[in-house]
Amino acid sequence: MNIFIRISLMLLPLSSLAQQTIVNTSSGKVEGLIHDEITSFKGIPFAEPPIGSLRWKAPVPIAPWNGVKKCIAYAASPVQNEPLPFMCWSQEFLIPKEPISEDCLYLNVWTKSTDSKIKKPVLVYIYGGGFRSGGSACPIYDGEAIAKKDVVFVSFNYRVGVFGFLSHPELSKESSYNSSGNYALLDMIAALKWVQQNIASFGGDPSRVTIAGQSAGAFAVNFLCATPLAKGLFRSAIAQSGGSVLPSAIRPSIKLHDAEAMGIEFAKKLNCNSIAELRKKSATEIQTAVGGLSAPFEDGYVLPASIFDIYTNGKQNDVNLMLGWNEDDKIMGKPMNAVDYKAQISKRFGESSNAILNFYPGGNDQEAAKSQGDMSRDESFGVQGYAWASLQGKSGRHPVYVYNFNRKLPYYTPETNFGAFHSGEIVYAFNNLHTLDRPWEKVDHELAATMSDYWVNFVKTGDPNGPSLEKWPAFNPAEEKVLVLDKKISSTSLPTKDQLKLLKELSLANMKK
Repeated sequence: MNIFIRISLMLLPLSSLAQQTIVNTSSGKVEGLIHDEITSFKGIPFAEPPIGSLRWKAPVPIAPWNGVKKCIAYAASPVQNEPLPFMCWSQEFLIPKEPISEDCLYLNVWTKSTDSKIKKPVLVYIYGGGFRSGGSACPIYDGEAIAKKDVVFVSFNYRVGVFGFLSHPELSKESSYNSSGNYALLDMIAALKWVQQNIASFGGDPSRVTIAGQSAGAFAVNFLCATPLAKGLFRSAIAQSGGSVLPSAIRPSIKLHDAEAMGIEFAKKLNCNSIAELRKKSATEIQTAVGGLSAPFEDGYVLPASIFDIYTNGKQNDVNLMLGWNEDDKIMGKPMNAVDYKAQISKRFGESSNAILNFYPGGNDQEAAKSQGDMSRDESFGVQGYAWASLQGKSGRHPVYVYNFNRKLPYYTPETNFGAFHSGEIVYAFNNLHTLDRPWEKVDHELAATMSDYWVNFVKTGDPNGPSLEKWPAFNPAEEKVLVLDKKISSTSLPTKDQLKLLKELSLANMKK
């Protein structure tokens, strides 16, 4: 045998060992992989599989294991419909087609060092997907680039759809806290508790944890900031395009008895007379059935009151807060023509219709289409963020930083021009442009480097500002300044504040009826 081949074969095991990193957790040893000086651990279990008798129960701590668990690949994503690209959301925004399973409660860690003496700040990311889809294995959520900036990055799975939120009187009776539903939020809290117990072994500082999320993940951040069950689990929060401070047409106020009634109807559709019978149904039967609650609600336990009341009374988890939304954030189908649009506005807003049309005019079909997009953005995301920032500013002691992401992402064809679309900012915030197939320009790479610096600074200190960065002033009722993130970054008064003030006033008026 050639001497060089023999030497290579002799060195191969040593080379493999050099790439092996083993860390002790509270449940057992885990092995990760090193890539470009960053060690990743993928598929670490943080709770028992929520299957069989554990379906629709609060997460149970994972039982200890013997030996070393290889955590070198993403675990299964939660049960949901087949992930298919649509509109602006290409494959990079979606979970892998497989594996998908109820056995999904796993998390991932990226770190530059596993030395427990290092104590780096920690960013825990919560994915979006309308609480019906999503998972931590989406390519755009890769944590390596953020870890290279001296932050320990964590992502995790939580149950979605009816698996994450079904409520039923029988489920409430069998629980120790006389409520049911919101299992997805309990999954998140369990993951955050795991971080508190174990992140030091990955070089992280449990006293410097920031939670972050986009879309449903941002709504989740809002709920976690409100629930007393998450008290002390994080010191800062980032919400990208989401919040649930005000009830609305797309997020009506739902309480436990409403959710339980929906659960009863769901069981009837599956011809089940008990939760025991429902638990015998396959995951596919449950997933394809229609009905059941698929979003967080006021259950009296995870959320003891409305988020608005919790913040108004100063009972939130008072943490440093960063939030914002995108210029083309919108949830809508084909726009109505001008005539139908104005008729709908009149029906919805009555005597306030003229005030609405002043900001969202419908003089012709083109103008009406733009107004519908702008109004969808402002009602779905803008007014929630605005109300959240305003309430935190009044009842909280920690600062709020508000942004508007206005960079219209580069596109290949006119049909793929979706502007600064919903979730388009994620790859910039995580400096992950390489994970998304777009004809990126130099300005995009510059914006991604700068945005990720703001995010990382906030995770490290609770303040996004830093050397050589455009000053980002804290949001306050007097000036209502925001940071506009575009080809040029600038600080300015909130561009849509008059529209948002009107929408907020109308929402508050409806709450009093």
